[in-house]
Amino acid sequence: MTAQIIDGKARAKQIRKDLKGRVSAFEERAGRPPGLGVILVGNDPASAVYVRNKERACEKTGIRSFHHQLPEDVTQQHLEELIDQLNQDPEVHGILLQLPLPGHLDAQPLMLRISPSKDADGFHPVNVGQLAVGKPVFVPCTPLGCIDLLRSAGVPLQGANAVVVGRSNIVGKPVAQLLLAEGATVTICHSKTQDLAGHVGRADVVIAAVGRPEMIRGDWIKPGAAVIDVGINRLDDGSIVGDVEFAAASERAGYITPVPGGVGPMTVAKLLENTLEGALRIEQYKLQD
Repeated sequence: MTAQIIDGKARAKQIRKDLKGRVSAFEERAGRPPGLGVILVGNDPASAVYVRNKERACEKTGIRSFHHQLPEDVTQQHLEELIDQLNQDPEVHGILLQLPLPGHLDAQPLMLRISPSKDADGFHPVNVGQLAVGKPVFVPCTPLGCIDLLRSAGVPLQGANAVVVGRSNIVGKPVAQLLLAEGATVTICHSKTQDLAGHVGRADVVIAAVGRPEMIRGDWIKPGAAVIDVGINRLDDGSIVGDVEFAAASERAGYITPVPGGVGPMTVAKLLENTLEGALRIEQYKLQD
């Protein structure tokens, strides 16, 4: 068996194409395009690449990007004041604080300071709670991308045995909640899990989001299973691999995402979707007022 590759680049391109039309229609009604406020602190190369990708995607869809590049030694107070300004700015409908931040800054209160109505990343406790009770507003972008890829590939989720490897607040926990909402039976595994290979081997759907290169061995995968690899790990030779042993897993899985070119492009596409959804809600409330 050779797995069908789930092409995240192609799916993200389709989403951007659809978004461009929706963004144009929004701008006609509201008199302004949706706006995404992006805050980047310091010169972390990986963060800079991510932000550039997001800004290019904004340009392609017609979303306006408000980029704020701040020096490495920026103060906590300055960042708080900038977030307050973006919260109040009617041109901004979504706010992204690029992580990680320099060590002298405390990310948690800064994330809490972002208005839940502009929380395009879906990390604010208000939005986390909305997802937990089954009434999602903003959902973290990577989990949304994982579910979209499964749906677009036609992978049946209702009644499926799904295993999530990783329990982070950014991917593991929210993607588990999304899978539950789809009717899957969900197991969350992590570094303390006993018999990880056995759990993975019984799964119809595997979401790997643990951040360890090729930790999920190919021969663990149940024949025909769908594998979504969230991991992006750079090896000493400069190559990039996921959390799944791709070549071996491809011989057993029914569906699998590549790294790179799988989940990564979808994360950016879902950020843009969240920004538009935020704009639609904000402008609708204005019209009702």
